[in-house]
Amino acid sequence: MTEPQASNAPSARVRWERVTQRPLLGLTVAFAVAYAAPIVDSSASRSLTSVCTAAEWTVWACFAVDHLVRLALTPRRRAFVRAHWPDLCAVVLPLLQPLRLLRLVSTLLLVGRRARMASQIRLTTYVAGSVIGLLMFGSLAVLSVERDAPHGNIRTLGDAVWWSFTTMTTVGYGDHAPTTGLGRMIAVGLMLSGIALLGVVTANIAAWFIARFDKDDDEERRRTEAIEALTAEVRALRAEVAALAARGDGPRSGRVPRG
Repeated sequence: MTEPQASNAPSARVRWERVTQRPLLGLTVAFAVAYAAPIVDSSASRSLTSVCTAAEWTVWACFAVDHLVRLALTPRRRAFVRAHWPDLCAVVLPLLQPLRLLRLVSTLLLVGRRARMASQIRLTTYVAGSVIGLLMFGSLAVLSVERDAPHGNIRTLGDAVWWSFTTMTTVGYGDHAPTTGLGRMIAVGLMLSGIALLGVVTANIAAWFIARFDKDDDEERRRTEAIEALTAEVRALRAEVAALAARGDGPRSGRVPRG
């Protein structure tokens, strides 16, 4: 009895992921606050900006350590690296060029990959969280690079949020548009992300309808099979009754048998 229990026990990596899931979620919220504060409050002091920058690096470092610990707890490390190569890129990316936007991109990648492993997070919740996160961080990112641009027209948070909505939905009214190279790179990322999320939502809805139709077809098939079985049984009973009648049943014909 001890061997089956040992085989069914979760691995060390799975236990680590379960324990660290909620703390990493809290760090994600802390990163969002630290990233947004200096952008929303353009008159923030240098000390506040330094604290927020340190918080961003700390959160990124925590996710990087989480990735390394999961790698260390995995028996087949090469297979883990091949399956989670975006995580490795997200860990290495800010080290190559310590830009604030790269910390944002890498942390979002690590958060997304980590959340996708949580079995209790359903696809709808994940997609909704991705949309909200992309809208929020896309607005803040484009505002941070376009607010001080000489020819920029995205000056307020409202302009940035409106631009993010129209960009992610691929509507593109053109009333607000990035003018810097970095802002246009953010726009390309939002466009691709919006198209990908729209494809996921469409595929999820189509899969739900297909599953619903298959369920209805299976129910209809079971009903048809039950009716056919009942019809065959009635036919068999009729044949048996006809066979009994053909043998001659005196009482039904009104004849009284002689003693």
